[in-house]
Amino acid sequence: MLKGFKEFISQGNVIDLAVAVVIGGAFTAIVNAVVASIITPLVSLFFRADDSGKFGPSVTNLYGDTVVFPLGDLISAVISFFAVALVVYFVFVLPMNHLKARQAARQPVVVEEVPVTETDLLVEIRDLLRASRGSAD
Repeated sequence: MLKGFKEFISQGNVIDLAVAVVIGGAFTAIVNAVVASIITPLVSLFFRADDSGKFGPSVTNLYGDTVVFPLGDLISAVISFFAVALVVYFVFVLPMNHLKARQAARQPVVVEEVPVTETDLLVEIRDLLRASRGSAD
């Protein structure tokens, strides 16, 4: 049981995933700061914030109240997601793919022989018998 666990851990997939989660969590703070300090003010240039600080297009409902669709939060979340995904790809996925390709290029190509089947042996025997009959004639 421990041997199987050791093989599972040493495969590298678990370690890669753990590193990605930790770095992704740490990077999220940076992305949130960039979104809060740059993206949010840019979006607020186009939309006015309501009393709760949410900004986005506002619509008057049937009762005369103003309803704000907080698109700023949505835009910030989408930008945060793509920023994290971009960094994870370029910092982790791309280098790991290059490393795996280099390791695969170093390893010799092993060509496995196809085992001879009974059918192959029978065909070979038939051909030998035909050849021996042809030479005897």
